[in-house]
Amino acid sequence: MIGAGSARDPGIETQQFAAARRVRRWPDSTPPPTIFRRPIELVAADIEVQSRAHSARAFKRALDIIGSIVGLVLLAPLFVVVAAAVKLTSRGPALFVQARCGLGGRLFKFYKFRTMVLDADEMRAELEHLNEMRGPVFKMKRDPRVTRLGAILRKLSIDELPQLWNVLKGDMSLVGPRPPTPDEVERYTARQAQRLSVIPGITGLWQVSGRSSLPDFDMWLELDLKYARSWTLWLDFRILAKTVVVVLLARGAQ
Repeated sequence: MIGAGSARDPGIETQQFAAARRVRRWPDSTPPPTIFRRPIELVAADIEVQSRAHSARAFKRALDIIGSIVGLVLLAPLFVVVAAAVKLTSRGPALFVQARCGLGGRLFKFYKFRTMVLDADEMRAELEHLNEMRGPVFKMKRDPRVTRLGAILRKLSIDELPQLWNVLKGDMSLVGPRPPTPDEVERYTARQAQRLSVIPGITGLWQVSGRSSLPDFDMWLELDLKYARSWTLWLDFRILAKTVVVVLLARGAQ
């Protein structure tokens, strides 16, 4: 893994970072709304893991292994270039590592190229009132924490490529619902928890049906539940093919 960078040079602090530091906090007289949470173990108890034929699961895993190995080998030069660019343009490691929830709510380490300033997670509390998504997920079209290079990597979906390592390890699949963070899962209802009934993926029905342009988590949820109910290898191949088109046209990316 690429290590942490040198101390910040105040002279190269981005305008986005400075703007994020000036974001308005909740007024003292109007505290943030209370968010109902429950332990991940209780959320996981609501999950009805989808049963599949052993042969179908074996074929899906074989596709994941072959696809991730081929992708990691062919994209290795790009990984080196992107990692160097991230390190040279902002303080911090080239890779962003975060805890995510996978099949059945199991925690795993999730990898992607870092696209935000180093302390972006700590700054999120100041931006919660600007969330543009309805439901237990956070999205902003002009997130001030995103670096200039990060915006480009997101637009081209290059930031997601390190997840091929997650696929090879078995934490993720090439196709499936996006893995949520633990704090998002803690806010799930019993129905929303069914997103975790199948192994998460790098791409899925959400990515090929509008991605971040879908403003409502319920719309996102319906697509994930549809995939969980109707998954087939043929559906995976169709989603992978559509993903290539979506990425090339940069549709719905943030």
